[in-house]
Amino acid sequence: MRAAFLASLLLALPVAAKPPATLRVDIQHGGDAVTEHYALERVVVEPLPWPGNPARPIDDSNRGMNQLRVLDAESGKLLYSRGYSTIFGEWQSTAEAESMQRSFQESLRFPMPERPVTVQVMKRGADNAFVPAWQVRIDPAGLDVERGHRMGPARPFAVLDNGDPATKVDLLILGDGYAHDELDKFEADAHRLARHLFSVSPFREREADFNVWALTVPQAESGVSRPSTGVHRAGATGLRYDIFGSERYALSVDNRAWRELAQFAPYDVVEIIFNSETYGGGGIFGQFSTAAAGSDWANYLFVHEFGHHFAGLADEYYTSSVAYQSGGERPEPWEPNATADPKAGKWKHLVSPATPLPTPWPKAPFEAFQRENQARRAQLRADQRPESEMSQLFHDEQAFVTDLFAGHPHANAVGAFEGANYQATGYYRPQLNCLMFTRTDHFCDVCADAVEDIIDLYSRPAPQAP
Repeated sequence: MRAAFLASLLLALPVAAKPPATLRVDIQHGGDAVTEHYALERVVVEPLPWPGNPARPIDDSNRGMNQLRVLDAESGKLLYSRGYSTIFGEWQSTAEAESMQRSFQESLRFPMPERPVTVQVMKRGADNAFVPAWQVRIDPAGLDVERGHRMGPARPFAVLDNGDPATKVDLLILGDGYAHDELDKFEADAHRLARHLFSVSPFREREADFNVWALTVPQAESGVSRPSTGVHRAGATGLRYDIFGSERYALSVDNRAWRELAQFAPYDVVEIIFNSETYGGGGIFGQFSTAAAGSDWANYLFVHEFGHHFAGLADEYYTSSVAYQSGGERPEPWEPNATADPKAGKWKHLVSPATPLPTPWPKAPFEAFQRENQARRAQLRADQRPESEMSQLFHDEQAFVTDLFAGHPHANAVGAFEGANYQATGYYRPQLNCLMFTRTDHFCDVCADAVEDIIDLYSRPAPQAP
């Protein structure tokens, strides 16, 4: 039955040049606050062909804390590259990393090469340029390459099918925390959240460049793990709340669990929607994003977290507590929508000569409100109040922000607004408001451009040199 399904999926795709197989290199990435190391775990041929854009094998976006490079082992020619970030990279900045070592599973996926290759992991150096961190030689014909395919645990279904995966961004929506009698709910959630994504610019204008697939495995119990409240579930993807001690941060640290599920659908990017009403989510560039599908703020969570995962967008907010620690230095972020430059050189081409740099905004009243608001938020969680009260707090917060920003002389200007990247000072965001700053419904101009650049990477030919 599995073979018949995979064959039918392939037959449904437009006839084109036969794509290569998909090769996945599973690794361990570990260390502590000041050291890191890598180790090869296994090499796997996935059951479906490579879904990526054959016209854009090389990533020129300069996004991510890391970059995968695949080079011909004999000639050294670069065959494939992609920027990405990691859970380990985030954990390395937590207090826990100062006192212990941990390792995390990661996967490096690329089109099956014809000959042995050198797989390199690059990382950002002190000057923000990529430098080699680790490499391994992979022979695609090697005896240790796993080629056997087990039966798929469930069938994916198409939420949006616009054609050949090779010329589309293939978004896979995985589900977690859905019981056997909640599969219809998962399907409805997947359709609802995808519809919302394509109501937000620039996704709205670029909907034809996407396919959306959805896949889940039913669970014995409804919901996902939230250890801080004593709730534990054996989920389909390993997702849980309380990542790095943050009650709202929800990720999977079980890379193999979600990869082994995702491999049965075409995908370039993955969002895990989980069956919970409690506000929460997360997003790692080039890995996956997550959103609580039952939250009153599910639409916002789905798009905001996808912005992290898909386009490498930075968080522009700075008043909410996060698990990461920050030193006193202010290096220039690699993310396209945050800068340490008060003159906004990163997006100067979008700045009007009439806009002052740095750009004034009602920062003091915003911060005074947020100090009180964040204290109320912490108290609601400490008292384990109903989720409806937390949702109302967020509605009140957004209403305050909307009123505060209404009519501001630079409300629609691109400039350098101080306060971004979890820091009140020293970092600047492009516009007064954005989906990456508050729970509003739109991206700023810089974020929108950054999203389109990645859509192009997966759906368009490479730009011609002048």
